Amino acid sequence: MIFSPLFASSGPVTHIAPGVIFHLFGWPITNSVFYGWISIVLMSIAFITVAHRIRVKPRGGFVQYVEVAADFVVSTIESAFEDKSKARKYTPYFITLFFFLLANNLLGLIPGVGDSVVYNSVPFLRPFTADFNATIAAAVITMGLVYTASIKEMGGKKYIRHFFMGSPKNPLYLVLGLIEMMTDLTRVISLSIRLFLNITIVEIIVVVFAYLGHIIAPLTAAPFYLIDAFDDMLQAFIFVLLAVMYIATAVNHVGGEDLTEENNTDRVGANPSETVAKAA
Repeated sequence: MIFSPLFASSGPVTHIAPGVIFHLFGWPITNSVFYGWISIVLMSIAFITVAHRIRVKPRGGFVQYVEVAADFVVSTIESAFEDKSKARKYTPYFITLFFFLLANNLLGLIPGVGDSVVYNSVPFLRPFTADFNATIAAAVITMGLVYTASIKEMGGKKYIRHFFMGSPKNPLYLVLGLIEMMTDLTRVISLSIRLFLNITIVEIIVVVFAYLGHIIAPLTAAPFYLIDAFDDMLQAFIFVLLAVMYIATAVNHVGGEDLTEENNTDRVGANPSETVAKAA
């Protein structure tokens, strides 16, 4: 039948779990970790080259794209903070994180990455961000920075206290505060799952439509390659944006408290006659 290949029992195979391709000093090295190392080497070479080619007058090509992306992320970070000097403290990490996630997402689009090249019965290369272990590690490190920065800016006591609407001695406020703390911890899971699922699902969609296309696979998969490329950039930005907002909320909260205290001090130290006149 003409449609039998389309509805065949066998279809494309996609491995969601990472596979071990070799051992290093007794440690298993998976295809996603190995490809992550490759991406780090490629990123280092690329950005060292970019650093040597940056000029006052922008040039075209890859350097200009990197400058535009970096400026966009920096402006996003600075707009989230009320104090720009504090924003600059965290900019190096978030710039590095954005380009690291972006590079690993886009490297998954290269032909040969995935199930097409097999080594020791497992795919030889797998995108680093298509491994849930990798995305949860990125989320843990990022949220570790968020919590460390929040406690540093607010102080440990104030940081714990901001989860509670009222006095923790009130059983209702105590329960609500504990629920809020547990909800805050789920940010690690939400960040990692969002990135992992978006990268993995789009990758599966590309494989499926390439399989359905048979000899015209490049045509049937091309639109989804474009969607995948856009989604790769979007997910890297969303991951960084959410982390920036988590830190900015805590830092701006401290600034808001300081401003309120200053306003209260001004009111206490005001001229008593002016206070009486305003009350009248």
